[in-house]
Amino acid sequence: MTIDFTAMYASHDAFRRDLARLADAVAEGRAGTPAVRAGWQNFQHQLHVHHTAEDAGLWPRVRERVAGRPRELALLDAMEDEHSRIDPLLAAVDTALADHAPELGDLVRALTATLDDHLKHEEDDALPLIQDVLTDADWGAFIGRIRETQGVRGAAVFVPWVVDGAPPADRARFLASMPPPVRVLNRLFWQAGYRRKGLWAHG
Repeated sequence: MTIDFTAMYASHDAFRRDLARLADAVAEGRAGTPAVRAGWQNFQHQLHVHHTAEDAGLWPRVRERVAGRPRELALLDAMEDEHSRIDPLLAAVDTALADHAPELGDLVRALTATLDDHLKHEEDDALPLIQDVLTDADWGAFIGRIRETQGVRGAAVFVPWVVDGAPPADRARFLASMPPPVRVLNRLFWQAGYRRKGLWAHG
């Protein structure tokens, strides 16, 4: 059975989108506004949940399946190493935002390049490996771990956050990959609650 990576790709697109919004805010002198700070805090939270779940529940499972295969093991080592190189950049941007530091723009560009390289590496090489060695049940267990970590309160932000500003076809594809109750909750409650947060909003 083919594993459905819709939610993974949609999350990656949302990370890229938020860093583009942060870069725009820095260029426009809005980086210190409450809306931008709230957007940044949410970005950090979503990325932490995403990477923690991969490190704890995905890469170890894949590693078991590729034991004795040096090339694949090296790829998994690279995934974990790339995560560790992103963390100091997140901390540096966070500090620069708080201090209104002049190097903020350079740090955001460095974070953007490093995270984008990692996401592309994962999409080009790690996801095909996962498709090759994991079962649909394995993937379901990983997704279940993320949902358990998030809980309903986390999902109430995660789902509308992913589709915030997404093209209609991408939005529809992601929502179709969610369980029916999630789609109903998002339509009736979560979207409106997310909009009220005003993440990244101008003025």
